[in-house]
Amino acid sequence: MKIGIDCRMYSSDFTGIGRYVYELTDNLFKIDQKNEYILFFNEPEFSKYELRHPNVKKVLANAPHYSLKEQTKFLQILNHEKLDLMHFTHFNAPLFYRRPSVVTIHDLTLHFYPGKKITSPLHRAGYYRVIKSAVKKAKKIITVSQNTKKDLQVLMKTPSQKIHVIYEGVNEKFKPLTDKSAVDEVTKKYKLDKPYLLYTGVWRSHKNLPNLLKAFHILKNDMDFDGYLVITGRKDPVYEADVIGQTATLQLEDDVIFTGLVKERELTPLYNGALMYVFPSLYEGFGLPPLEAMQCGVPVVAANASCVPEVCGTDNAVFFDPLNPQDMAEKIFDVISQKSLREKLIENGLKRVKQFSWKKMAEQTLEVYNEALHQ
Repeated sequence: MKIGIDCRMYSSDFTGIGRYVYELTDNLFKIDQKNEYILFFNEPEFSKYELRHPNVKKVLANAPHYSLKEQTKFLQILNHEKLDLMHFTHFNAPLFYRRPSVVTIHDLTLHFYPGKKITSPLHRAGYYRVIKSAVKKAKKIITVSQNTKKDLQVLMKTPSQKIHVIYEGVNEKFKPLTDKSAVDEVTKKYKLDKPYLLYTGVWRSHKNLPNLLKAFHILKNDMDFDGYLVITGRKDPVYEADVIGQTATLQLEDDVIFTGLVKERELTPLYNGALMYVFPSLYEGFGLPPLEAMQCGVPVVAANASCVPEVCGTDNAVFFDPLNPQDMAEKIFDVISQKSLREKLIENGLKRVKQFSWKKMAEQTLEVYNEALHQ
């Protein structure tokens, strides 16, 4: 069969959908040499991607996400290939594509937390129209958590039998480091000469960074925590006032370290050096960072919200109310002050991550393809 995969978000960086597409294709082609695969890229990923399998072909789409070209040029390219099945790895599929398809819905964040970027009524209407169309027309839908499946059933009245929950995996590059030289190099680079709490990710409103900063202020002032809060991720001008502004208001400029977007090779040492990983997010489709931290042997303190307890498992992290900075601070302090609790979280976390595998994800996705093709 001839199967297309939307790789326009493909990325080897450890971020969201890009990582999902990277791991899906990398693992899928190791287990399936029978079907023919057509991968659709934008530049520069099209030129960078190396073909290593005889049953895989790449096609240049150059149709930006959420654009007119996505609805016109990309549609023409897809129709030209005459695919037996198309896998849209995100909801943004051309409205008038009529051939059989599978779609992955990672989350419904924009339903709950539209944020400051998609603010115009036209853009909002476009989002609802496109995701509704993709979900309705798909033969099968993949979600990355039971929580997202439930959201689809409630908000879009999608039949349960149409939705397949396939969990993501954790890349083997995340691991405890016995040689601490890489950790020393990273902590020296970012001037981390005291214990630090770590957050990794984007700065969107649902990530709840202002409340994390308030909790950190309580830790510093009421609980005498002598350390840093490290926040990675590209500084986002849309949310800079919320994050940088809050830091200044709370007079935390000397205690909150903004690293910017860290290099891929720095991420594992940064996890390894952390006292703990803090995940305050209000809403996630899956939420990889807590599992990455667990696989590095780092205790996790996380929000009791959306899919986070589902993914982390109830005994493998300490959970807080993400809307209550006082509760957040108290739960973080529990882990700081109780060595036995830290050790338990590390041990349980290392066991938990063994349940997640990108290879297993690819195998289950191939099963969905086969079901959709023969339905």
